[in-house]
Amino acid sequence: MREQIEVLVKLQQIETETVQIKSALNGVSKKLEDLDSGVKLFEQTIEEQERIINDLKKQYRDYESAIQLNLEKEQKIQVKLRSVKNNKEYQALLKEIEDVGGKNSEIEDKMIEFLDRMDITEKIIATKKDEYINIFENAKSEKESIKQNTEAKKKRLGELEMKSSEVFGLVDPELLKRYLNIKEQDPGELAVVPVKDAVCYGCNVNLPPQLYNELFRCDSLRFCPNCQRIIYIKDS
Repeated sequence: MREQIEVLVKLQQIETETVQIKSALNGVSKKLEDLDSGVKLFEQTIEEQERIINDLKKQYRDYESAIQLNLEKEQKIQVKLRSVKNNKEYQALLKEIEDVGGKNSEIEDKMIEFLDRMDITEKIIATKKDEYINIFENAKSEKESIKQNTEAKKKRLGELEMKSSEVFGLVDPELLKRYLNIKEQDPGELAVVPVKDAVCYGCNVNLPPQLYNELFRCDSLRFCPNCQRIIYIKDS
């Protein structure tokens, strides 16, 4: 019976590692998607900043055009001013020149503000682009690492499947049936657990002294009265 228990433990180890590998492989796509999303999010941040600076530059050009129009208007008024006939008209034209000058002054103040904003935005873009290079390279490196790790896991999975087939054939059919029944009742949990110092390692409950002593005989299959798992003596 001890040999059969050892075979069951080996089978369980194979199945446990197989489940872990399959779970890891199932998470590969999510990891790759998260890496791509991180890179994409950074690209969108840079694109948004570039849209901002393009809007600022457009508005700045509009201000330049407005100033030019006002200067042309002022020149025309200056021409008129030279041919004015009376003081009233002269004062009116001077007022127009003053108004145009005031508008240009306001526009120039806004242009200075926009230049500051463009400078800040350009610095943000430069910083983000430097950060993007690092993020892109790190993501590329991590994706390559994930790819290599995935290939290794797939290879190991193939090896485990072969071992599992071999070990299945070594287990007594009746014992295998009991083992599979326990696994079916509690999927994902261990069906075979060791006992040490009269404690079941499956549920951490102390076994009755008689049952604990019987385990040393290794003459039949025994179960924990608390968690119903197959139990065996763990060597020191």
